[in-house]
Amino acid sequence: MSQFFYLHPDNPQPRLIKQACETIHQGAVIVYPTDSGYALGCHIGDKRALERICRIRNIDKQHNFTLLCRDLSELATYARVDNAYFRLLKNNTPGKYTFIFKGTKEVPKRLLNEKRKTIGIRIPENNIAMALLTELGEPLMSTSLILPGNDSTEFDPELIRDNLEKQVDLILNGGYLGEKPTTVVDLTDEYPVILRHGEGDPSPFE
Repeated sequence: MSQFFYLHPDNPQPRLIKQACETIHQGAVIVYPTDSGYALGCHIGDKRALERICRIRNIDKQHNFTLLCRDLSELATYARVDNAYFRLLKNNTPGKYTFIFKGTKEVPKRLLNEKRKTIGIRIPENNIAMALLTELGEPLMSTSLILPGNDSTEFDPELIRDNLEKQVDLILNGGYLGEKPTTVVDLTDEYPVILRHGEGDPSPFE
């Protein structure tokens, strides 16, 4: 059975955030809120936790996993970003975007898209997610919580508990979020390519 923490959406309790990060370092798979619905997360270097997430979501190596980052200072460590794109990101983060980049050697190979060697990068606008990242001091391996057979991200923590309390270690309840998918932008080539229109304004990348 998973633990279930009720967190204040604006001022998440530091004690619970610290406990959550300790469980992540111990190999936990967690469910946590972002600005685009709930997500599954684990430590960036934890192979077993990643395998569990893949089973929960029924996804394979072609999936674009995402690193949730605190800010742009972490970006260059894990993604190949030229100066023009860096300025573009600086003007549009944090926000409801997922950016696809070629990964650097710092990204574990199992997180990269097998064919394209790409990784998703997000800098969220959610206080609970940001508190987690600040306490962790490093990016969080993440993927949207989309259950097999569904097309949209889960956004009701009580339903998530009903469905996953025996499959994950910790659920962070940040309230009912509603469906707010990110805009996905591919920045692996000379010009941006919008792969999915979502809540993030696509115009800066068109």
